[in-house]
Amino acid sequence: MSDYRVPMADMRFLLFEVFQADKILGNMEETNGVSADLINAILEEAGKIAEGLLAPINRRGDLSGCHWQNGEVTTPEGFREAYKAYAEGGWSGLTGNTDFGGQGMPKLLSAQIEEMLLAANCSFALYTILTTGATLTINEHASKVLKARYLPKMYAGDWTGTMCLTESHAGTDLGMIRTRAVPQGDGSYSITGTKIFITAGEHDLTENIIHLVLAKIPDAPPGPKGISLFLVPKFVVTDNSELTGARNNVTCGSIEHKMGIKASSTCVMNFDGAKGWLVGEKNNGLSNMFTMMNYERLSMGLQANGLAESSYQTAAEYARERVQGRAPGGAATPDKTADPILVHPDVRRMLLTMRANIMAGRALSMYAALQLDIARFNADASARHKAQQLVALLIPVQKAYCTDRGFEACVLGQQVLGGHGYVAEWGLEQNVRDVRIAQIYEGANGIQALDLMGRKTVRGGGKLLQVLVAEMDEFCSQHQNYASMVPYLPYLEQCKQRLIRTTERVIQQAEINADEIGAASYPYMELLGLSLYCFMWQRMLAAALHQQEIGTGNAAHLSGIIKTGNYFFTRLLPRTDSLAAEIAAGSDSLMALAEEEF
Repeated sequence: MSDYRVPMADMRFLLFEVFQADKILGNMEETNGVSADLINAILEEAGKIAEGLLAPINRRGDLSGCHWQNGEVTTPEGFREAYKAYAEGGWSGLTGNTDFGGQGMPKLLSAQIEEMLLAANCSFALYTILTTGATLTINEHASKVLKARYLPKMYAGDWTGTMCLTESHAGTDLGMIRTRAVPQGDGSYSITGTKIFITAGEHDLTENIIHLVLAKIPDAPPGPKGISLFLVPKFVVTDNSELTGARNNVTCGSIEHKMGIKASSTCVMNFDGAKGWLVGEKNNGLSNMFTMMNYERLSMGLQANGLAESSYQTAAEYARERVQGRAPGGAATPDKTADPILVHPDVRRMLLTMRANIMAGRALSMYAALQLDIARFNADASARHKAQQLVALLIPVQKAYCTDRGFEACVLGQQVLGGHGYVAEWGLEQNVRDVRIAQIYEGANGIQALDLMGRKTVRGGGKLLQVLVAEMDEFCSQHQNYASMVPYLPYLEQCKQRLIRTTERVIQQAEINADEIGAASYPYMELLGLSLYCFMWQRMLAAALHQQEIGTGNAAHLSGIIKTGNYFFTRLLPRTDSLAAEIAAGSDSLMALAEEEF
């Protein structure tokens, strides 16, 4: 089994050559101190954590899992020590508000670190990601008192955070939740209800856990508009952020026995008159929680990218070393009894499909993260608005398409190894199990596609897509006289036109038949995802070709990028034709069967 290695060359290429992170961040006041040297230094240190601390305890965590007894959860051996080192390194507050002890780093940087951690040890990383999302929501929506009381300890890594949304009868349809919040005389609320599938709801890594809980106050409006958001600590905290020693009435009823991410505690959480405090305005909890959700959904795409990268590394190394059969044109290594399986076209198909999608997925994730930073830090209101529009369009696609392709990549990596991929010692079967959840949680991919097609596209009249199209047009305009890009630009133009035509058709058909939205939603998400991968590959090729021509960068690395890009355009991108045809087929055949015919 090969050990995970941070793909530092690819990450730096994307950060500095494709997205010019140091220049963009340098032009925004709150991030102008984030230089290339600082980015590189942080990436190097994060790489040491991923490779040296987390990867070695990954399989051990999978084998032993978490254990629940009498309401307490014990994490696997080595996790507490690893978390202590992580917290002492200052990683918990990397993107946090500097007013409360955070470091104020941009998401564009932290996204790369998340990918590293998720690739090295997915279960461990989930404890840290939930805390980051919780602190973001508290910082954006909580009162000054709550911020001062909770954020410093969470940024320091002393306390972790969760998000408590789902109930046994209310998953996607959160308007159905039954958890209640009754106001008390001291300004707090009494929270009562049960939440399920709560990642990191209980564990032994920190002294306190801060839950963000969706609940309904008495006389709240029905449905989603009647949901409020509350902060509920495991242990009650004083005004000076000290533990009182009093346990709040929140307990872990059990943990789930899962297909993967076994070292991540997925809990049933019982709130029995627990003391909580309102975060933001009454009845606006769902909107406030979505501050966290956009970042968490980005993380799910990063999870898939990271585990796909881990699988690719093992599969590529195996393909170079495993000898079976002979190359189609004759022996490639006549001095040996057989050739490495890398000579076989179908093995190359699998590896190149993995690599092409991993690189595009990582680029798309960076592109989305950059928009989050612009929306958060840019002083120009028009730039912030444009970035917010792009975030609304990109996040459901990044979450769904990256996780679909990530799962596919992990399965392909397993297939490259054949029988060895199916046994535990190589780690690929764990990657397949761990990555599978990314397509399900934080909003299942079908829901992401429906949100994209229905709310973001049809009901929005396609206006968000117009913002992306303008980005594509600007890129083409900037590169139309660049000779090396002339063979590639038509691919992007064709994708753009296909998207425009397909979007217009669905909007028109949806006025006649409401089923057209749901029928088109998943293939439309895939069409937009594949088109975005095309856009990312255009940007990567432009940067690689430019570096190649001026003689900078590693020649072999650049050559590999360019050749992988060619594979993407010729072998993967043609699927846009079949996706467009699937959407054009409409809803008739999909809705034709009667209920009893299933």
